Amino acid sequence: MPANAPTPATWPGPLAGIKVLDFTRVLAGPFATQLLSDLGAEVIKLEPPGGDETRHFPPHRGGESHYFIAVNRGKRSIALDLRREEGKEVVRRLVAHADVVIENYRPGVMDRLGLGYAALSAINPAIVYCAISGFGMTGPLRDKPSFDIIAQALSGAMSVNGATGAPPVKLGLPMGDLSGGIFGAIGVLAALVERQTTGRGRLVDVSLLDGLMGLLAYLPQMAFFSGVDPAPVGSGHANIVPYNNYPAKDGSVLIACLTPAFFDKLCAALELGEWGARADLQTMEGRRAARAEVDAVIGGAVAAMTVAEAVARLEAHDVPHAPILSVSQALAQPHATARGMIETVQHPRVGALRLVGRPLKFPGAPQPPLTAPPMLSQDARDILAEAGYDTAEIAALAKAGVITA
Repeated sequence: MPANAPTPATWPGPLAGIKVLDFTRVLAGPFATQLLSDLGAEVIKLEPPGGDETRHFPPHRGGESHYFIAVNRGKRSIALDLRREEGKEVVRRLVAHADVVIENYRPGVMDRLGLGYAALSAINPAIVYCAISGFGMTGPLRDKPSFDIIAQALSGAMSVNGATGAPPVKLGLPMGDLSGGIFGAIGVLAALVERQTTGRGRLVDVSLLDGLMGLLAYLPQMAFFSGVDPAPVGSGHANIVPYNNYPAKDGSVLIACLTPAFFDKLCAALELGEWGARADLQTMEGRRAARAEVDAVIGGAVAAMTVAEAVARLEAHDVPHAPILSVSQALAQPHATARGMIETVQHPRVGALRLVGRPLKFPGAPQPPLTAPPMLSQDARDILAEAGYDTAEIAALAKAGVITA
């Protein structure tokens, strides 16, 4: 290990020293800033006087919303009235010593407040400014309202989700919002790397619609190549068979055979070797043509077993598979525990609070334990003091209602 390498006991993460001003709310933006916090950045969440809207989304525990807690761990909070000139001045003083600004208002809102990229980069040319919105900063839909489900509908993602022959349904995960958060974080990281060479920041424009279209993966090429739109196939796959959810006596098992070798192993596991040896089932094209029969035969074999029995057979023959777990079961599985995907933190109101852990790992240099999501404006006085405000100035801002403290 190099002499200047971080030690496991002290390393805060690869973004240590990066300060992020987080003007985001609800999901896409907070998810982006939570990822940056997970990587070691200091994230200051600048909330309106009433707080992020999700603080009011039920269910609550100890007065704290499950929704807010889910995407705001590891941040600091200050409630600030940006309609007041004094509130805007707080932002200007903070941005002078910040590295990143992230907001997810509709395009133009921050400019009208005098806090858009042009204004803030004039104060700090090194600032990386990420704007996350439903449709982005350009295009005919720029000013339209949007939520996750709108992006799902317009991106084509919803059209391929659902059971065969049934109407499309939205994805269970809010992938429109999550795509905005993921691509927002990637854009910020790329701009920070560029800044090391140029010394200047950059405006990053992220759209939920762009992001979800970017996650369509191979589906657009299927449409381009064939001229036919992909259709919903339930838990199946348009081109790979068997690749599906098969009900057992007490649950369901997902089986995915991406190669001929796995199909042979599956047939051995389910004692279907003679049937599986048929010439017309030896190729991907042949199995796809016989999709209904393949799914029926495999489904019949799995239906005669419990999930545990099916899993034991599939595991013994090295077949790619998984029992379909509920959220609670997934959180409780030993592998998630072994990977540190569940952590318990102490919250001032809630007490012991379980959180999903960091998805990115850095072997040999573990990061400190997670910290709880902040209560509304719990860090206001400290944040202002760090920005150079004295005690009297902070008290005056609180008395005037510019900050909540």
